[in-house]
Amino acid sequence: MGKLNIFEITLCNFPGVFYAGQNVQGHCTVELNEEMSMRGIRLMFEGKAYVHWSEQHSTGSGKNRRTQTRHYSATEIYFNQDVLLYGIWPSQGRDTTKLGQGRHTFPFCFVLPPSLPSSFEGAHGYVRYSVKGTIDKPWKFDHTTKKMFTVICLLDLNADPNAQMPVQSQNQKTLCCWCCASGPITAEFRLERRGYVPGEPISLFADIRNNSNRKMDKSYIDLRMVTVFHATSKSRTSTNEVSRITQGPIEAGQSYSWEGQQLVIPPLPPSYLTGCRIIDIRYILQLNVDPSGPATDLEVPLEILIGTIPLRQVIERYPPRPAAIHPPPQAEYGPPPGTMYPPPGGASAPYQPMDPSAPPMQPMMPSMPPNFPPPAYSECVLGKVSVKDDGDNEHTRGALDFAPAYTYYDWGHQPTTMDGKH
Repeated sequence: MGKLNIFEITLCNFPGVFYAGQNVQGHCTVELNEEMSMRGIRLMFEGKAYVHWSEQHSTGSGKNRRTQTRHYSATEIYFNQDVLLYGIWPSQGRDTTKLGQGRHTFPFCFVLPPSLPSSFEGAHGYVRYSVKGTIDKPWKFDHTTKKMFTVICLLDLNADPNAQMPVQSQNQKTLCCWCCASGPITAEFRLERRGYVPGEPISLFADIRNNSNRKMDKSYIDLRMVTVFHATSKSRTSTNEVSRITQGPIEAGQSYSWEGQQLVIPPLPPSYLTGCRIIDIRYILQLNVDPSGPATDLEVPLEILIGTIPLRQVIERYPPRPAAIHPPPQAEYGPPPGTMYPPPGGASAPYQPMDPSAPPMQPMMPSMPPNFPPPAYSECVLGKVSVKDDGDNEHTRGALDFAPAYTYYDWGHQPTTMDGKH
């Protein structure tokens, strides 16, 4: 066992979700088995978006044919600032100080800038927010620990008139069997409105007419997240199916209607990823009719809007939660964005940090109307990914697998799984 027993960062709310402009409060704990010499302990708060992918491109022909790997990337930095918890800055020299044996707790507070995109992890890019602690030891390897947290950008469905409007579309196709064409397959797909929030069920309405001479194996409706990653010179699109509900076969000459079956939206980032110029997110709810044998599906797509604040007309269907179980408020909108506590030199911070032994706070969504129920927060349905970057190594402590947590309105509905079950 070495000198360092514990080096970890703890956030004062659970599950580590914040909104732009709020205070990221917490404490850094260092527990030493014996006295340690160091230059100091500091934290780095970072928020950034990054896009990257590579492609193979061939030039020439025959013996002169060459294949090159081209890389496409783009970066946006939202903040990157350090705070000194103990000791001196590296720029002040190589002098060292000593931290005694035992457990030491250093509170901190960082004020998020007022306009930030939501956290996101995708196939070719991400929006990430983190705080990284470093024990600076001149002439020796540094100790590091890392803590990820989620930032959510509000998307109020009540501010978009299109969110309340019904949407519908229709399509048809004709199947060819050898040299003969059969009658068409037609489908009409309808939704009561365009805007929803995670946790909310979507009532599905569709009419399918199979005028062909072939059986339809099934019809299904799936929710797809379509993400466009923008590099400096090119863009790339990735599509993820995040949920699906399936109905049975339709015999030749028969019809089938979807009559309000429900698909519950799982935890997902809000549409558009507002505030990020290099990643864009949209959601497509698509009706698919699957013919038997070799043929492509008949597809009827509808774009929907996924927000963070539900429509008032939806809230009225659900009774408000008792005030006693509302999450306690978090300190908000105090010092200017980017302010960090404690400041260098050990001056006392102008806020009262939470006792490390106190129960964690719940995040509080700003500017919520008084009768709106507070959301829960749930990890993204796409799951955890590795958030290890170039600055991390095998000695970096903390959880390096992470999934952002998004607003989720727990109104008693179970998320729809990929097999259409709840």
